[in-house]
Amino acid sequence: MTTDPSDLGPFDPAKKPRETSDTSFEVELDEEPPRRHEPVYVDVVSRDEELLPIVPANWSTWSNAKNSMRRLSRRWWHITRWHLLRAPWHGLLLTWFALVGTARLAARQQRWWWVSEQDQLRQAAATNNDPDTWSRLMREVRAIRLYRGTVLGGEVVALVVGFELLLHFAPRWTMYALLVAAVPLLARAGRLGRPVIGSAVVQQRYRKLRGDIVLRAYYRAGLGHPDKKDEEIGFLSPMSRDAMDTGSQVKVVLPFGRTFADAVNVKSKIASGLDVSDFQVFLTRDKESVRSHTLFVADRDPLAIPAGPTPMLDCRPRDIWEPIWLGLDERGRQVLLELMWNSILIGAQPRKGKTFTARLIALYAALDPYVRLTVVDGKKSPDWRRFALVAHMIIFGTAPNRDGDPLEMLVFALTEIKQHIERVNEILSQLPVELCPEGKLTRDLARDPRFPDLFVWLLVMEEFQVYFETESQELNKQIAGLLSFIMAQGPSAGVILESSSQKPSGVGAGDVQRLFNRFRDNHQVRFALKCGSRDVSMAVLGGDAYQEGYDASSLPIGREYRGVGYLYGASDDTPLVRCHLATGEDAEVILLAARRHRERLGLLTGMAAGEDMARERRDVLKDVRDVFYAGEVWVSWPQIAARLAEQMPEHYSDMTAEAASAQVRALKVPSVDGRDKADGNRVVKGAKLKDIDAALKQRELADV
Repeated sequence: MTTDPSDLGPFDPAKKPRETSDTSFEVELDEEPPRRHEPVYVDVVSRDEELLPIVPANWSTWSNAKNSMRRLSRRWWHITRWHLLRAPWHGLLLTWFALVGTARLAARQQRWWWVSEQDQLRQAAATNNDPDTWSRLMREVRAIRLYRGTVLGGEVVALVVGFELLLHFAPRWTMYALLVAAVPLLARAGRLGRPVIGSAVVQQRYRKLRGDIVLRAYYRAGLGHPDKKDEEIGFLSPMSRDAMDTGSQVKVVLPFGRTFADAVNVKSKIASGLDVSDFQVFLTRDKESVRSHTLFVADRDPLAIPAGPTPMLDCRPRDIWEPIWLGLDERGRQVLLELMWNSILIGAQPRKGKTFTARLIALYAALDPYVRLTVVDGKKSPDWRRFALVAHMIIFGTAPNRDGDPLEMLVFALTEIKQHIERVNEILSQLPVELCPEGKLTRDLARDPRFPDLFVWLLVMEEFQVYFETESQELNKQIAGLLSFIMAQGPSAGVILESSSQKPSGVGAGDVQRLFNRFRDNHQVRFALKCGSRDVSMAVLGGDAYQEGYDASSLPIGREYRGVGYLYGASDDTPLVRCHLATGEDAEVILLAARRHRERLGLLTGMAAGEDMARERRDVLKDVRDVFYAGEVWVSWPQIAARLAEQMPEHYSDMTAEAASAQVRALKVPSVDGRDKADGNRVVKGAKLKDIDAALKQRELADV
């Protein structure tokens, strides 16, 4: 068979085919392939299985389910409104891109018909001067074009016939339904797979962690070495998302000889190796091994996300025997704080949320009508003013005012609580085992009308350090002694002590300093917000907390970080809590509701009930004036203390000469020498009647 030169197209018969070469070179760039370091798994003698929850955490309880439904409802309601507002514009976009998609589909069909995928083969045959191959390809392409053209013709006929049938026989809604279904598909083809309509919700982007990234971070932090035996870092769990889908977590095991404290000390370096912020990395101790711990890396800084308003805005009664929802931890979980049997210390720099946190706890107690409140505010701020609606007694500052002398009121209030503790302990010791099985107050006893003296009492001491630094050293000792007694014996009698301070160290001297430190250190629960230095953080949280890696001075600075702090001693964990917010307006709403609850049950007492606490509490100056006998111009301090205890035991049963001297001298009455006939005519200190009368007159003039 001969070939007509005219059929050879671009080929020249005299031209020889060019030899082609397909040579490749594989060059080993490295002398030795890099070693792949796999995680080293450590055999553990025994370890309990970790059972994964059957129901996800966000649906496991009725409360979580309600929050999840509320969150989903808000999300879809927002999406619906967003798309409804933009519906006309979205319709125009869909129509335009549907036309573009129709044109693109037609062009794609045309290229399919014309066998465009064979163009490169025919061009290669022409380039290599291979007429046989080129001719064979041309015969194939003519046959394929004939077949595909027939298929496309059939498609066109089917579309035309189908359209005519639908137009004449099908209901009109069928045409609209097909149009609605076809337009989005054609628009998607016009956008080449990209979305035509934008999203109303921007999904949060986060760094995806892998095992090699974690290993790199730990090795760079100096916690191991990949090339040394027994120095490798390993994993005890797969990398996974946490239950709330807010970050990634994995259980890491350190080399032998390394401890959890070593990892805590280089947490910043670990964060650098992971290329995230310090406040996105959280390490949790493993209770079974000091070498292992859980690494949690949040998708974004969780501390900058507010916990939201307090749930107490529903104003429903609360139960002090149930824990308070203090806030959210770094993983978005609710942090609960047990108030019963605890004393709570809150410390921070000014304007970091200390008072708001203390007030949040007191508001919870206020919503329980069976709890008696005594509020002492050493800084005399407006934050606690509205507690007068429910407080049995409320004391402001240290300087005398129209309500009386705050220091006298404080001594009386603390003495009243001390006597309450003694009375409760005496009653509990006499109750049968059936009513008091553990020898301490119970919820049923605290609400049993047969025992009116058994109730829970919350004592709030805001900026308590000022009451250890008054002008009278004896008064300081007396206040410190009463607080120490309440701290030691109060919890078992149902007395909760909540203390807050921005100066938790370096207060007083000698015995006062010792008593202050003992009082501060004996709080069971500590909450430290942003502190000014490591020493202040240690004074609030304790030295053990610092050794475990909890340093409140390292907390971030900024308005969005107010109310963020470490909660130490409330449980085995030490969460970093974002407290719920209760503004001044919120506090007033809650306290008004708390007062209504108490009025309905008839449980208002003290100042909140309008009782004349000015006289019910002791007025030291007037009481000292009343114990002078006719004709006496001077009385010694021991005699004054003895007469007060004898004549007014309900207020002065524990009065001493030193305490009487300190309290009266604080009211501007000088201490002068005199001869005490009851003490062998010895020269001792005492007070003159004219000085006391002058002080009383001066106080009356100040009140006018």
